[in-house]
Amino acid sequence: MRQVRSLRRVRAKGSWREPNRYLWLLGLMAPLSPFVAWALVHAFGLGLFWAAGVLLMAIVIPLVDVYAGVDKANPPDEAMKALEDDRFYRWCTYLYLPVQYAGLVFACYLWTTAPMGWPERFALAATVGVVAGIGINAAHELGHKRPTHERWLAKFALAQSAYGHFYVEHNHGHHLRVATPADPATARYGESFWAFLPRSVVGGVRSAWRHERARLARRGRRTWSPRNDVLNAWAISVVLFAVLVAVFGWSVAPWLVVQAVIGFVLLESANYLEHYGLLRRKLPSGRYERVAPEHSWNSDHLCSNLFLYHLQRHSDHHANPQRRYQTLRSMPEAPQLPAGYATLIWLSFVPPLWRRVMDPRLLAHYGGDVSKVNALPGRSVEQRRVPESARR
Repeated sequence: MRQVRSLRRVRAKGSWREPNRYLWLLGLMAPLSPFVAWALVHAFGLGLFWAAGVLLMAIVIPLVDVYAGVDKANPPDEAMKALEDDRFYRWCTYLYLPVQYAGLVFACYLWTTAPMGWPERFALAATVGVVAGIGINAAHELGHKRPTHERWLAKFALAQSAYGHFYVEHNHGHHLRVATPADPATARYGESFWAFLPRSVVGGVRSAWRHERARLARRGRRTWSPRNDVLNAWAISVVLFAVLVAVFGWSVAPWLVVQAVIGFVLLESANYLEHYGLLRRKLPSGRYERVAPEHSWNSDHLCSNLFLYHLQRHSDHHANPQRRYQTLRSMPEAPQLPAGYATLIWLSFVPPLWRRVMDPRLLAHYGGDVSKVNALPGRSVEQRRVPESARR
């Protein structure tokens, strides 16, 4: 409370105001999308609207990004601590979870009672999958924080997509190895998203399991135990899906699988674009240089940042993993994406278009020096020819 009063004093002096305070509640539009889908279908009689979540992410957010533009404003140093401690912003993420679970239960009810054909059921599963994918991002925000209850909330947010190992691998694997060839969640120059996806999924599971096995061994505990954070996170998914099948019947099981797959594919597509082709320099000691702003792609597009809790200010997140989203800073020295994640995720699904847009930007970031990029192993310099636009 003292820090909130301090923040109010900063505002009262007229030096700075957090301009987007109440706009962060727009993030709840994503988990509300199953309810919005139902309302739109009943209002207009069009089955297309069962895909409301996909329409939100593929059309609405990119269009608003174009209209709203970018927001490069950073909080001043004197306001940082008070802003960090303002509990309003925590509740913006906490509230995502009950709405997320309510939407999942509602979708199960619709799959078993609403007059829908297979395409419409799949469209609703895609909407729920978008909720799961953005839910992984909410889990990302919560899982980095020290309070135990926030870390458990992260596991519950991940349960819908059955991606609980992300809680371990992201914090203890990706953040250590980011922008190196050893990181399965760092995409390499020339690597398509469809080649990256299995490498990141399998590599992430292996990394999380290795970390938990080593952590528990150091403490003299068994790997196969409830203290294993991979197992207890997966257990929440098993219980969740078992309860939903018990209540609504086996007919919902295929759609639960579909929405979970869509959810973690969206997460991995964000992973793909966050560090595509970027490489930390290897030092004479054999260690890699410290993570710097130039090792993450950034975007300051306002709307998609509001929906993703500033995930697109990724450089500051890697520099300060426990910093809360509302205090993450725009870093001008970081390489900049041409659009927000909501646009580029879809672009990443079409490799030729992705490479046409992103490869020149990557090579321009390194001044056309192909030896500095994180390239696919075995590719020669001749195969990685620099586009003319990167040499200008």
